[in-house]
Amino acid sequence: MKQLLEGAGLLALLQGAAGLLHEFTDLHWGLVQRVGVLDGYEIYASVALLVLSVALFAAAESQKS
Repeated sequence: MKQLLEGAGLLALLQGAAGLLHEFTDLHWGLVQRVGVLDGYEIYASVALLVLSVALFAAAESQKS
């Protein structure tokens, strides 16, 4: 379960960082900008993914080995 939470946290971290990089640079990578529902809210969604990744890493750390 710990590896699953860490993997999901890593994925959320990468997608959140890619979304912010897409907004502030010309890097066209990641899934946040491709979701039509999020048009105009890409920065908020990317920050939410970063916060989610921190929460997933904290949940993974609280799990027993």
